[in-house]
Amino acid sequence: MAKKDVYEVKDGSITRLRRTCPKCGEGVFMAVHSDRVSCGKCGYTEFKSK
Repeated sequence: MAKKDVYEVKDGSITRLRRTCPKCGEGVFMAVHSDRVSCGKCGYTEFKSK
């Protein structure tokens, strides 16, 4: 994944567009699926409520 898809630069400040993994910490982003978000490094998963 390209860095341009994960970060956004607006008015001179950088914001993250994806959540970070609570177990792995900053710099490890979670993948967004239709029914869950998951970490590819440690496998941590949170399911979305319907």
